[in-house]
Amino acid sequence: MLIEKFITNEIRPMKQVIQSFESGELVVADVPPPVLRPGGILVRTGASLVSAGTERMVVDFAEKNLIQKAQARPDLVKQVIDKAQRDGLINTFDAVRNRLSQPLALGYSIAGEVVEVGSEATDYRVGDRVACAGGGFASHAEMTYIPRNLAVKMPEQVSYEAGAFTTLGAIALQGVRQSEVVLGSRVAVIGLGLLGQLTVMLLKAAGCTVIGIDLNPARVELAKQMGADAACVNDSARQQASAFSNQHGCDAVLITADTRSSDPVVLAGDICRDRGIVVAVGAVGLEIPRKVYYEKELDFRLSRSYGPGRYDPDYEERGHDYPYGYVRWTEQRNMEAFVQLLADGKIDVEPLITHRFPIDDAVQAYDVITGKTGEPFLGVLLSYDQKRDLPRRIPLHPAAASHIAEDTIRVGMVGAGNFVQATLLPAMQQIPGLHLTGIVSGSGLNAQTSGQRYGFAYCAAEVDELLKDAQINWLAIATRHNLHAQQAIAAMQAGKDVFVEKPLALNIDELAAITRTQQQTGRRLVVGFNRRFAPLVQAMVDFLKGHSKPLIATYRVNAGAIPATHWTQSAEEGGGRIIGEACHFIDLLQYLTGAQPTRVYATAARTEQGLIDDEVIITINFSDGSVGTVMYAAGGDSAFGKERIEVIGDSKVATLDNFQTLELVHNGKRNQTRQRLRTSKGHHEQWEALVAAVQAGKESPIPLDEIIATHLATFAAVESIHSGQPVAVDLAAFYAQLEA
Repeated sequence: MLIEKFITNEIRPMKQVIQSFESGELVVADVPPPVLRPGGILVRTGASLVSAGTERMVVDFAEKNLIQKAQARPDLVKQVIDKAQRDGLINTFDAVRNRLSQPLALGYSIAGEVVEVGSEATDYRVGDRVACAGGGFASHAEMTYIPRNLAVKMPEQVSYEAGAFTTLGAIALQGVRQSEVVLGSRVAVIGLGLLGQLTVMLLKAAGCTVIGIDLNPARVELAKQMGADAACVNDSARQQASAFSNQHGCDAVLITADTRSSDPVVLAGDICRDRGIVVAVGAVGLEIPRKVYYEKELDFRLSRSYGPGRYDPDYEERGHDYPYGYVRWTEQRNMEAFVQLLADGKIDVEPLITHRFPIDDAVQAYDVITGKTGEPFLGVLLSYDQKRDLPRRIPLHPAAASHIAEDTIRVGMVGAGNFVQATLLPAMQQIPGLHLTGIVSGSGLNAQTSGQRYGFAYCAAEVDELLKDAQINWLAIATRHNLHAQQAIAAMQAGKDVFVEKPLALNIDELAAITRTQQQTGRRLVVGFNRRFAPLVQAMVDFLKGHSKPLIATYRVNAGAIPATHWTQSAEEGGGRIIGEACHFIDLLQYLTGAQPTRVYATAARTEQGLIDDEVIITINFSDGSVGTVMYAAGGDSAFGKERIEVIGDSKVATLDNFQTLELVHNGKRNQTRQRLRTSKGHHEQWEALVAAVQAGKESPIPLDEIIATHLATFAAVESIHSGQPVAVDLAAFYAQLEA
């Protein structure tokens, strides 16, 4: 019996706390460990803190029914309506259903031990004790991937339980910094929950005199124990604060309450001195009474989470630090300062801990913070067993892998982001001759969720699990663009045929390396240029087939704005929007004309700050004399249709509007086809064509020459934008360089 229990514990998968966004159900799920990336570390969690503010708000929202969610987020409802008008009802329904089906990873404050270190995170060593922050990273899970700027080292005297308070401590510390208090300042703290109690202690450590205010008498008494010079309930706050400040008013007021009401803002204005500072740290109503704030000329500030760097992907995800001399207190430096206060004994969080639960009992922890148990609480911690092994591969539907025909495409999926879950996997599902075998993702949770939903035999933590699986004969790669080339090469070298979401490569060197590998291995190589296979595009091609004169084609793309900080805009990760997305449109023009590109000239819109490289006109000359233009514009309204194609020539006109309406005109006759409920951009049809080609022993449905030509033309467009000159596209020269 004891042996059986020991074995079960040893092979038990990694645990992570998740919540269904659709139903609100909260569970402790079995997931693969996350993947180590160069810019961060893998951490075995020792303890994590359950946030009674942020997490309770998320949990409460997820538990609402669909109508209540819509009432709470009318902005999302408008987006759904716009999408339905643009893409059709069925496509919109599928997209909404997919988004609702994606679970939420809960938690953002942990402490634990470093077990693996990325190549760009050399400040850390295996065995370091660290405190970690960040939603989506420092989750309630037995192992987490943490970018290097979201972790700080902890000395031995700081326990994992104390370290788990670091994120919340950094939030409190940033609020204190925003208040600009100095030694001797008289400060009020409104809201004495966990954040408020930490704020009281930090203010005392800074040499301030502090009064705490709360609705709950028990929390008022606790604040006194934690060092507050005075504390009171809200009803007597104005009188008490006046006496506390010798009738001058408080130098600063920090609002750490969690309420939709604006009452704390009103109270803060009443008890603050002339020209004092009010800082909103907690999530409170923000209706500011003009009279008192105007008459006192108060400075009202919002404190943004843990400090500078928060919500900046360059800082948080890519590890680009801010200069120390210009930004003294980043979020990481605030975390370091809080850990040092813990180490020096100036902050003691032990009296704040009211509940401890093992990770397996996490649901009970959330029953406490959401008020379902009716218990008073403050610090609620989850604990973890750091010693047991975590399996790298988890069976999901193992029976599905049996009795598979020899000519079946047995897919290993690499990547499980939103595009994979919302578009690619639904398109691949239930195609005869295609079996979804194994799936991995940088996020173990995404791999488990997608694998379970779409019937994969297993999910895993590492690509190597797929490469060494003899059952898998095709690898489908849908990771971030900078990984495509190396993963495609590794797959072909492992004897797998490869499907790669666009782009195949980010530059000519990567393209050359992939092409050499394909020539050496003879493996099939396909890129997700799905628009070629859309039914309405196929009708266009049939209509234009055999044209005797050159064609003129225009492709207008209302691409929509993406923040400059998004990974697709990064030259290193995404390659920029022309390489990352416009290759789609260049490829489709090549397919429609039936000729290879020979010359590209591209120009971008320009401001005083320089080129706008996602507002571009690309003109392409083709080998048969045809000319195509791609107008790629990010500055439009997303409610308008995204794509429109017009092809004119050989006494014919063909227009395709947003893959919904096709109009063909020839000899004075008009033929119109409309897809109202569901539009298709060819994702499903491409996989059907691929399966058919494999089973018939034919070449891949997109010739490799055309894949390479599209990428060469795309690289030429980027070069032309920056040089201001046309750039030749020479496929023969590219192949000649491979042989040199």
